[in-house]
Amino acid sequence: MFQNAKFYTFFVFLFIFTELLGCGNRHKAPELRVFGAMSLTDALTEIGKQFTAKQGVTVSYNFAASSTLQRQIEKGASVDVFISASPQQIIGLETRDMLETDSRHNILSNRLVLVSHKNATLSVETVDKLADDAVSRIAIGQPEIVPAGTYAKEALGRLGLWKKVLPKLVFGTDVRATLAYVSAGNVDVAIVYQTDVTLSKNVKILYEFPDETHKPIVYPAVVLKDSEQKQLAQQFITFLKTSRATKIFKKHGFACLTSDSTQ
Repeated sequence: MFQNAKFYTFFVFLFIFTELLGCGNRHKAPELRVFGAMSLTDALTEIGKQFTAKQGVTVSYNFAASSTLQRQIEKGASVDVFISASPQQIIGLETRDMLETDSRHNILSNRLVLVSHKNATLSVETVDKLADDAVSRIAIGQPEIVPAGTYAKEALGRLGLWKKVLPKLVFGTDVRATLAYVSAGNVDVAIVYQTDVTLSKNVKILYEFPDETHKPIVYPAVVLKDSEQKQLAQQFITFLKTSRATKIFKKHGFACLTSDSTQ
């Protein structure tokens, strides 16, 4: 009889524990999973806090080179929203039928710039100087995986400089790594986004690449077809276009392509 009582007590406690655990899960705040291009790290992190405060939703981020994020999604990574630094990755996912229909919104644009360490005496009146002996090492993102590197290769190619500077190139795994090369003084110059210059006090802009030297730098945001939070994901993208969010984007140097001033 005593043994039966012990078993009964055990199962009562087990039932209560299970119910309490279930209640905790039932009341757990929804979580939105967002994959974002590395150059968006600071702006999106700040915007995510505001979205959480407004909607009571936890936003978890994964920041990396856009092509890296694309491959992770193609391999089955669980994600609700993807914001790329180039339409190329979005098109790749679209051809695999992995995106929610009509969910794409182009939200931001950026500029491509040539930077050096702030203490460097190098001056670049024209970008042709990159081929001179005065410049020995140039950092760009790996063109195959980093959109900033893709734009840099395209710009250098259109300016007739790609083959001339190829032996000088040092490739970063993402745009932040590329910026780190020049911030630390490990290269003479780097080609990065204008927004990245705000991240380091050790760099200065030497040259802005004309828009006609490369395809437009556009950041599309999309909802993934396999997302279990499609409505919430779309609300997040809509929030990115509100005046509150665009103010943050502009603070970090981005140009906003759309804005809803009513929110």
